[in-house]
Amino acid sequence: MRADMADPLTLFTSIGLSEQKAKETLKNDALCSALKDAIAQAQRVLGVAGVDKATGTLLYTMASRLRDPKRLGFLTDHIAQRKICTELQLAAALEFVKSHPQDPINQQEFESLCGVGVVITPEQIEDKSASVFTGEARGGLMWADGKMIKNEVDMQVCVAIHLCLSPEGIVYINIDILTLMDELRGVALNFHKPGENYKTEGYVVTPKTMDLLKQHLEFTGGQIRTRFPPEPNGILHIGHAKAINFNFGYAKANDGICYLRYDDTNPEKEEEKYFTAIKDMVEWLGYKPYEITHASDNFQRLYDLAVDLIRRGHAYVCHQRGEELKGHNPPPSPWRERPAEESLVLFDRMRRGLFAEGEATLRMKIVMEDGKMDPVAYRIKYTAHHRTGDACSTPSFVGSLEPLIILICLCVSFRRSSYFWLCNALDVYCPVQWEYGRLNLTYTVVSKRKIIKLVEEGTVRDWDDPRLFTLTALRRRGFPSEAINNFCAKVGVTVAQATMEPHMLESCVRDVLNDHAPRAMAVLEPLKVTITNLPEGIRNDVRVPDFPANEFMGSHVVPFTRTIFIEQSDFREVMEKGYKRLTPDQPVGLRHAGYVISVQKVIKDAQGRVVELEVHCCSSHEAAEKPKAFIHWVSEPQKCEIRLYERLFLHKNPEDPSEVPGGFLSDINPNSLQVIDSALVDISVSKAKVFDKFQFERVGYFALDPDSTADKLVFNRTVTLKEDPGKM
Repeated sequence: MRADMADPLTLFTSIGLSEQKAKETLKNDALCSALKDAIAQAQRVLGVAGVDKATGTLLYTMASRLRDPKRLGFLTDHIAQRKICTELQLAAALEFVKSHPQDPINQQEFESLCGVGVVITPEQIEDKSASVFTGEARGGLMWADGKMIKNEVDMQVCVAIHLCLSPEGIVYINIDILTLMDELRGVALNFHKPGENYKTEGYVVTPKTMDLLKQHLEFTGGQIRTRFPPEPNGILHIGHAKAINFNFGYAKANDGICYLRYDDTNPEKEEEKYFTAIKDMVEWLGYKPYEITHASDNFQRLYDLAVDLIRRGHAYVCHQRGEELKGHNPPPSPWRERPAEESLVLFDRMRRGLFAEGEATLRMKIVMEDGKMDPVAYRIKYTAHHRTGDACSTPSFVGSLEPLIILICLCVSFRRSSYFWLCNALDVYCPVQWEYGRLNLTYTVVSKRKIIKLVEEGTVRDWDDPRLFTLTALRRRGFPSEAINNFCAKVGVTVAQATMEPHMLESCVRDVLNDHAPRAMAVLEPLKVTITNLPEGIRNDVRVPDFPANEFMGSHVVPFTRTIFIEQSDFREVMEKGYKRLTPDQPVGLRHAGYVISVQKVIKDAQGRVVELEVHCCSSHEAAEKPKAFIHWVSEPQKCEIRLYERLFLHKNPEDPSEVPGGFLSDINPNSLQVIDSALVDISVSKAKVFDKFQFERVGYFALDPDSTADKLVFNRTVTLKEDPGKM
């Protein structure tokens, strides 16, 4: 069936496409035309033999993935001549022509890199699959059929599992999981190499691209360069931690550099405290910027580029008001075809302050991927900029002018092609923009506007309130930076938006604090205990290990006197089934002291509440039987304030009107903060510094709050010792 005479639907089904796939192809004019041309070319090569299903499948794949139409005939010939006969070879061929956009193509190099003429036998697959656990199977058989490799590997895995059975019948298999740094080195990422931007999907190649890439590569020396570009109008939150780890981490993992670039183009909302806090948080997470830059550093250059864009006919001054441009289908601008000379005069007047705010904007002539036309590049703002002074017009569409190799951005793919368009329209170097998915947590809000509302309403104290998930709040609560980085590693490098439960982050926190937070003893609700058989004035020193699991990691000394304090919950006047701590009929051990106490007298106040116990103390070696439990205690303690935190919101998604019809402010948990102002802690923590972390034995992990004074320490509970199953 000749391609130039056949009905397209019949033609496409004749080469093996299903009717549904053929109909879908007909809806895409470019793909339909390319596939018809490929079939016609293949028919000329094959003659009467025609195009079979295997060849047709390869032709369809080639036509749908090929980005350079001038290579269609070249690849079609190789497919029709059976030089390219597998999907793997075709993928390599497509990659080759994409990475070699200029003529002529080196035929020998092409065939070598695409496996032309290579035949893999089943015996080779069997032999090579034996080495699969060392990762060599695919590497040694590049052009082998993937399904055959999989089947062989599956069989050998079964054999391996059988051989790994222990005498107890337990299977021991070690699986290496990629760490974040492995991913960022490129093991699991498909980032382009320096100078090979044009190999990236969607990257637009212009006649000047190769020269610009060459100049850029000469300037950077092929070094990996990234940037983290926060807006200094709020505090960074947990989602930014992912961005910091990816941008700085990717550069660090590949011996590159990363800029901290403040996107300071909105002077109305920017404050110095935000600039400082952002830098502090980047450094707190363990990264040091190669250089700190500002978008405002380039205001003059951006203005000059805007003038150039107008001269080239790609931008114009528009007088539509902001309200006219809202919505998905705003009316087209009547000034779109305004002469460039006229727009240049008006743009200069915008800069000199001869228009009111909103009276004129500079718009770019481009249709965005979401269908919106002509985004605003410059608008008028009569607000003094903290670095450049008074400014009448400010850029709203700012690309990075640092000499970057790669942009790693929040997933805003509708801007990607616009960014490429802008760089190419101005004939400037165009870095590749790679997107990743936003990181969200349930039971919280991270919107700057909503956090400001929480502060204004008095629901939280400030941006660093430990109930929030800003980075300053997490640091104040006691979350180690290492735990936050580990959490980002667990989330991984994903393009899809990720919504995680807070307990996953808290689990990472426990893992770090368990190894790094020294132990101390604190009593939140004290009950006085007098040891009657210990004379007044006697003071023994008890050595307590900082890390009981490894006593070589240090210890501290606490006093043991006639008066100690225990938790009220560690005594019950009436014995209950399963209760193992102190009762009038049941002794209990004291942690680290080597003593067992037994109740002699229960003292109550006028309301009948237990206020003191008189006990007898003996060495644990002298006790008639080993106590069922050991409790913590303090003696000659220091008074402190303890702040216990729970989730700020009652529902998982406080911003979802279907879940919280009254809005996020109606969803506040009334028990999100409990303050205990008369807790007692042992003297080992008396010299602690702000943000120092401890495990208060049997209570939880705590960190010293900045509100602490010389007279009174304040501790924030970071997390409980164990995860609360009710929060999962």
